[in-house]
Amino acid sequence: MKTSQNRILTTHTGSLPRPRELLLPLHARDSGEPYDAAKLEQQIAAAIEAVVSRQIACGIDIVNDGEHGRASFATYANTRIGGLEREMHPPKHIARPTRDSLEFPAVYEEMRKMFGARRALTGRPEDAVSLVCTGPIKYVGHDQVKADIDYLKAAIKGRNVEEAFVTGISPTNLEMYFENRYYKTEEEYLYALADAMREEYKAVVDAGFILQIDDPRLITHYNRIPDLSLEDNRKFMELRVEVLNHSLQGIPEDRVRFHTCYSINVAPRVHDLELKHYADLMLKVRAQAYSIEAANPRHEHEWQIWKEMKLPDHKILIPGVVSHCVYQVEHPEIVAERIEKFAGVVGRERVIAGTDCGFASARAGDEVHPDVAWAKLKALTQGAEIASSRLWQKAARRAAG
Repeated sequence: MKTSQNRILTTHTGSLPRPRELLLPLHARDSGEPYDAAKLEQQIAAAIEAVVSRQIACGIDIVNDGEHGRASFATYANTRIGGLEREMHPPKHIARPTRDSLEFPAVYEEMRKMFGARRALTGRPEDAVSLVCTGPIKYVGHDQVKADIDYLKAAIKGRNVEEAFVTGISPTNLEMYFENRYYKTEEEYLYALADAMREEYKAVVDAGFILQIDDPRLITHYNRIPDLSLEDNRKFMELRVEVLNHSLQGIPEDRVRFHTCYSINVAPRVHDLELKHYADLMLKVRAQAYSIEAANPRHEHEWQIWKEMKLPDHKILIPGVVSHCVYQVEHPEIVAERIEKFAGVVGRERVIAGTDCGFASARAGDEVHPDVAWAKLKALTQGAEIASSRLWQKAARRAAG
């Protein structure tokens, strides 16, 4: 995995606003509903070509397919895992109250109505289908992951990019999305999911791409279970880090980056699990780089943790320097300052500038407006240029005495 040897490299979390015409057929495919497969393939190929071109034009160094071949970072796995059955009722995890929704009930009720109205504009109903594990878990998405790889290879061919990455959902999140009714214990179920997803992870790395593991549940679980203690939450996390590492066996650590975040929840959020309560566990994930939220008002101060907590010498941080939950576009100077803070504590070579989270959500109609998303990515690259100039000039002055 490349590091910021000569300048601060830039990347993002994965999902970028999808063309509106892609949303319904992608959701139909992931939900097992009828769709025009040949037409969708053409649309995906064109969308990925366009989104890669736009990332390069913005100055993004480490690009991906914008997840334009998937309805979301989460539901794409619905058709890649065997052993599941569909039931017509909302998934249980959606209806659970969180610490924040209990503290701000009026805010969350207003948000629910607003998002429902926005989804209605896309023609997409409320989530009504659950996937339940009723038999042995196995990976059946070989053709789909090959398509992901082929689309991205075609889009970057002959292009000047530093590297390219492909996202993959973690076993921990699939455990929540797919209710278990087959395996005797949660641990047995988790390891079955890990064994299945290893096939996808390995295909991505074998194809020459960086693998990004998406695992928001690792740190959102605490908010989702209001009566959970910090101690018990750490036990929850320890097992799931162990399981994820099992799924990464045989995959070079320096081809993996790990992303965790607080989801797309643009809300008051006063009960987010703080970085100081999980950073040590996160660093146990077999990855070279760690992508974390660091730009929004709830977490921008947490860069200071790295003053006391040593980042292992071979590891990289990908802090968010622009946020998905603030609609104001960050000034490049603010972006530069954020980058310089991290460079000051872990070293400039071990910082890659990123985003807090993705700009396209798991539900149609909830994504950041495309104009805002692309403006933020431009601010990110402009800020990285400013920070690079300062950091390398400062080093040159020191070298000159």
